[in-house]
Amino acid sequence: MKKVKAFAPATVANMGCGFDIMGMTLNGVGDVVSVEVSEGDELIINNVSGVELPDDIEKNVITPAVRALMAAAGMKRKIEVTVEKKILPGSGIGSSAASSAAAVYALNEALDRPFSDERLVEFAMEGEKLISNGVPHADNVAPAILGGVVLLRSYEPLDIVRLPVPEEFCCTVAHPEIMVSTAMARQVLPKEISMHTAVTQWGNVAGLVAGLTMGDIYLVGRSMKDVVAEPHRKQFIPGFDQLKEEVLAMGALAMNISGAGPSVFALSKNMQSAANIGYAMEKHFKELGHNADIYVTKVSNIGAQIIND
Repeated sequence: MKKVKAFAPATVANMGCGFDIMGMTLNGVGDVVSVEVSEGDELIINNVSGVELPDDIEKNVITPAVRALMAAAGMKRKIEVTVEKKILPGSGIGSSAASSAAAVYALNEALDRPFSDERLVEFAMEGEKLISNGVPHADNVAPAILGGVVLLRSYEPLDIVRLPVPEEFCCTVAHPEIMVSTAMARQVLPKEISMHTAVTQWGNVAGLVAGLTMGDIYLVGRSMKDVVAEPHRKQFIPGFDQLKEEVLAMGALAMNISGAGPSVFALSKNMQSAANIGYAMEKHFKELGHNADIYVTKVSNIGAQIIND
């Protein structure tokens, strides 16, 4: 019998223009999952986090991720997974991804590391597939496992590129008490876009990657604009346009929807600015009748990691 505990961080997917292909890691908030491996052939998932999760194991994102890893390993074991700390589902900061990432990271360690971190991303993607109408995207699970800012250059085959994180790269995330499911957020997206819209988005993605590579946070800010998903998803977020105008006037480099929402995030060049923007975001949502959790942090280069009690 072997028991391993792992932490996987919260993440911001898309980063504005990088729909399904970019994501970044947040510092200090995430999921803690324990995995115990013993002889047998069974999967058990316990939830002691205090956050409500599906009672049906087949609807838990951890299930397909763990099964994919074990199938690739070609072995059968009794695996007991315990979710100890959980980001609120539907928060828009990679709740499902953190669970899948922590579970496969801990399981891989318990099995004496048969797989690379990049391969673990593939297994964790199966959890995302479960909740995203069959779309196995990696813009949350890749940064949750690898850390930093991640670009998914290709899905077939999976080609992951880690991009440098500028030293002064601070992030404010506001999670209003509103539920927006990933499936619902995908349903409102257009099936086709115009060539003009596509060219605009391509230019922004290229500028975002160039800005990160050069450490030019102002180029990052100018490029972090989404003309594909944001115009359709902002309807779920009360006062989105007003809030964006306000935080940009306060000096934010950019503000966008985090993943499918309802969380929004803003980038700043220092922690003081990020904290001030956090106060403004909290005030905005409170005035509209919604409490909001605020996270003020630097973008982290550290992904999933083993916890030693």
